[in-house]
Amino acid sequence: MSEDLAFIPLNIAVLTVSDTRTEDNDTSGQTLVERLEEAGHKLAEKIIVPDNLYQIRAIVSKWVAEPYVQAVLTTGGTGLTGRDGTPEAISVLLDKEIEGFGELFRSISYAEIQTSTIQSRALSGVANGTIIFCVPGSSGACRTAWDKLIRFQLDHRTRPCNLVQMMPRMMEK
Repeated sequence: MSEDLAFIPLNIAVLTVSDTRTEDNDTSGQTLVERLEEAGHKLAEKIIVPDNLYQIRAIVSKWVAEPYVQAVLTTGGTGLTGRDGTPEAISVLLDKEIEGFGELFRSISYAEIQTSTIQSRALSGVANGTIIFCVPGSSGACRTAWDKLIRFQLDHRTRPCNLVQMMPRMMEK
């Protein structure tokens, strides 16, 4: 990280996908909010939505259309059960997928949860210039994703490159 560069705070929205979580027990969403704010970013909005493909897609579509939201973090719905549909809801919105995020997340997670990491369908991509990260619904997975991957890619000072420095060029034609 290059400390001589000024930090650039982003407006980040957080979506918890769950049929059972409320603001009182949403530890995963709260973990992401705490981490992004500790890093110096701003919370644009936080919403909890049921495991419903169309509700997930509607909220993320709204955020992607809003110029003030620069990044979206979702937690939950990335597993293999019949109700897990976050990747299906989000993937159709993406202009470009960042395949390396899911690959690296699962690689890092292997050290923590061993072969159970294959059950994660974590993904990332860009939609309308907005960076989107979809991570599993456990607070441990949120900590792993933020602490070991996301925080560095959402920090302009990370070298040799990061997603923030690419943001002005993501809408090029």
